Amino acid sequence: MRPKSGAFSIRCAACGATNRVPRDKVYSALEAICGRCRRPLTIEGRPRTVTDATFAADVERSALPVLVHAWAPWCWPCQMIGPVVEEIALEMADRLRVGKLNVDENPSTAARFAISSIPTLLLFARGREVDRIVGVQTKADIARRIERVLRVSSRAAS
Repeated sequence: MRPKSGAFSIRCAACGATNRVPRDKVYSALEAICGRCRRPLTIEGRPRTVTDATFAADVERSALPVLVHAWAPWCWPCQMIGPVVEEIALEMADRLRVGKLNVDENPSTAARFAISSIPTLLLFARGREVDRIVGVQTKADIARRIERVLRVSSRAAS
């Protein structure tokens, strides 16, 4: 179950202000308004479903780094880490894309990346796998590894 307390930090696309939006508002799909410019906040960042057919377009050709959550519906640890991945997708939406790959429905991509244990989080930058996290990890550990990749990617783009 998703935690309902706390807030997300969401950047306004119109004015750039960072807004604290209560989690229950985001999860209830209620409209959030920017505190500075009063425009509606676009809450993007929901994980996108990635398939064998869409992997190249969604991951390998993405301008932003991509976190791919390899999972299966029967996998209890995958269900535990799912809400964490969703939170990361929302919080880092302006710097990171997040995809979910059901390994049972997409065996070609799972085999291509030798995913033998789930949950597995694959981090891609410029279309190449740059990090892999296997098993359930804390949100802080996952975020730290993502931030490292984002720093390296931003330096390489400069």
